[in-house]
Amino acid sequence: MSSVNIQEKKENTDSASFEEMFNKKSEEAPIAGDIVSGIVIEISNNQVKININGYFIGVVRGPELYFEAPEYGELKVGDAVESTVIDEENENGEIELSFKMAGQEKAITDLEDAYQDKTIIRVKVTGANKGGLTANYRQIPGFLPVSQLAPEHYPRVSGGDKNKIFEKLKTFIGKDLQVKVSALNFDEDKIIFSEKDAWTEQQKDVISKYKVGSVIEGKITAIADFGIFVNFGQNLEGLIHISELAWQRIDDPADLFKIGDSIKAEIISMDGAKIFLSAKKLQTDPWVTIEGKYKVGQVIEGKIIKINPFGLFIELDESIHGLAHISQLGLAPGERIEATFKPNEKKEFTITSIQPKEHRLGLTLKKIKKASGDEEIKLKANEDEKDKE
Repeated sequence: MSSVNIQEKKENTDSASFEEMFNKKSEEAPIAGDIVSGIVIEISNNQVKININGYFIGVVRGPELYFEAPEYGELKVGDAVESTVIDEENENGEIELSFKMAGQEKAITDLEDAYQDKTIIRVKVTGANKGGLTANYRQIPGFLPVSQLAPEHYPRVSGGDKNKIFEKLKTFIGKDLQVKVSALNFDEDKIIFSEKDAWTEQQKDVISKYKVGSVIEGKITAIADFGIFVNFGQNLEGLIHISELAWQRIDDPADLFKIGDSIKAEIISMDGAKIFLSAKKLQTDPWVTIEGKYKVGQVIEGKIIKINPFGLFIELDESIHGLAHISQLGLAPGERIEATFKPNEKKEFTITSIQPKEHRLGLTLKKIKKASGDEEIKLKANEDEKDKE
């Protein structure tokens, strides 16, 4: 083969290779909005240059450099990275890129994956209101309701004072929390986070060690009007409802307990992170032996401990309380129960019924002995005389 033919073939091959490369480059040229992958080839204080597929040079500059996504935090030459095309060619013939937009898209994808897979993510608390906390996943805002806080962060406020709850919630601003995504709807701008679900996931091995009937010992962490909260085991928390604190009637748990007290209780219900306890189940039920202590028809002295529109709660002894229904108090028409009886006042009552299984004891106010006919006439005359005076 002549040298001329060889040269022609080489030129044809070079021409074909260049044309093929040119066509491939044209076909693959990214357009605005594309997310592209590349290799970092240069880093300076205010820009990062990226080689895209070996054919293009892209640059990320200024505010487009900054985003919370961790993969953009400590880039170095040779790292593979994704970015979004914001301009197909700048004044230097380079593709203008953005980490910020790519990070936003990736954050949305990661958030959707976390919702579908029920995985734990980290959010930063940005604000508080009386209903809960506002929090960002990277730059995407969501809401964390008070009810979805982990037990250790739930604001235990006596009486449920919303202003005090708000003050406690404000202490979380700026903090990172681990959460799950419990609701996600970008069309309605609805993103709900749950720290409680994440906490339950992390504590599932610890929780699995307990079951209904297990006896625990812990410390009282909070007291509310409806019961007390007890921390036990490895940072688990349970609630002893006021009705499960003792066999006798309790109006205010704070009268009997204080924060920091140790207490034993039995687990009576479990639903994930919700653990309900009973202290009275570990105590002897005084109603089991009540019939050996009290009898129907027996007259006893009792102390009025609570006055309700339907009757009086009477303390017979430290453990046994009974009810004197309003119909058993001998009130005259129009006579008001709260005007006739006073708390802590002692009266004589007659036991009318005892139901040990239901923990009920009925009482009637002991009637004053009826005066004789002559005495009634004398009393009536005295009353008439007083009326005249």
